[in-house]
Amino acid sequence: MPRRKPASAADNDGAPTFEEALAGLEAIVEAMENEQLPLEELVDQYEKGSKLLERCESVLDAARERIELITLRAQADDAGPSGEDHPAATPADEPPDNDDDIRLF
Repeated sequence: MPRRKPASAADNDGAPTFEEALAGLEAIVEAMENEQLPLEELVDQYEKGSKLLERCESVLDAARERIELITLRAQADDAGPSGEDHPAATPADEPPDNDDDIRLF
């Protein structure tokens, strides 16, 4: 399957990608912590950081919704047409395992 090209800032009406917004936030935090900035510039940086944080949260919320949708679709596919979950197949010679251990095989 071909990989999708990362979205550039121009793809979203000038909004930065998540990675760009996060890098910008990191740069602002570092500048605010390590540099002696005048108050007006600190306030400007805070305002920019607030907008970048809003963008990051928006992208994360959208990703979270997509993951939930994918999970719900997968669960619906597993349930089959009758809407009931298929019981896990257990070999006839093994009794069902009733303990709460997680097993990979």
